[in-house]
Amino acid sequence: ANVRIITPVAEMPFAGHPTVGTAVVLAEALQKGADTYFQEVLLEEKVGLIPVVVTKDAGGVAFGRFTCAVLPTPDGEAPSQEQIAKALSLNAADVVEAPHGCGLFNAGNTFLFAAVKDLDAVARAEIDPLAWKAISAGRGWIGVFVYCIGGQSPDAAYHGRMFGPDLGVAEDPATGSAAATFPGQIAANEKLADGSHSWLVEQGYEMGRPSEIYLEADVSGGNIVAVRVGGGAIQVSSGEIEV
Repeated sequence: ANVRIITPVAEMPFAGHPTVGTAVVLAEALQKGADTYFQEVLLEEKVGLIPVVVTKDAGGVAFGRFTCAVLPTPDGEAPSQEQIAKALSLNAADVVEAPHGCGLFNAGNTFLFAAVKDLDAVARAEIDPLAWKAISAGRGWIGVFVYCIGGQSPDAAYHGRMFGPDLGVAEDPATGSAAATFPGQIAANEKLADGSHSWLVEQGYEMGRPSEIYLEADVSGGNIVAVRVGGGAIQVSSGEIEV
């Protein structure tokens, strides 16, 4: 299926949870409401072809996992800690340099990754419109992914929030495209051994819409060679278009 993804103010070349949701809708139609199934779906987005595997368990939750069409790469120099902290209405000490610093990476979309010291700093983050414009104007970023190591769940590797004010998205409860880009940020701050790596990323907790994003990356020769992102989805509404 050909897919277009449109926010309130712009069209995106790729986004994660619309990819999962669309694949689940198509899988449900192809499987005709089967209680459990395994279905492969191929979506054509502006970044290229994205294969998605959709499975549905006996509990009625469909799980979609897509393989990214574009691998994460560095995309310029990030602003200073002080500039990022000001844009996020935080203290400079909240934005950390170790074990992770801040970075800019692109995997079809460019995100600023802002590492902060703890869950409290993540919770306090709030976009300062003027300070954000000062660092982001004209740079084409999708938004900023603010995160800390660990999470509310003992299984979580990271806890994050994504703000995309330039796209008309005050905050996003689950950002698969940020997750798809995240291995670039992780690899820039940690030495990832060859093989497969997996992480559970929490998002949306501060919005009252907790999400779990399953992230995988394959590394060979010290380089990321594949990224996969997955999450569960359930139908919450339906409608018809009258023509």
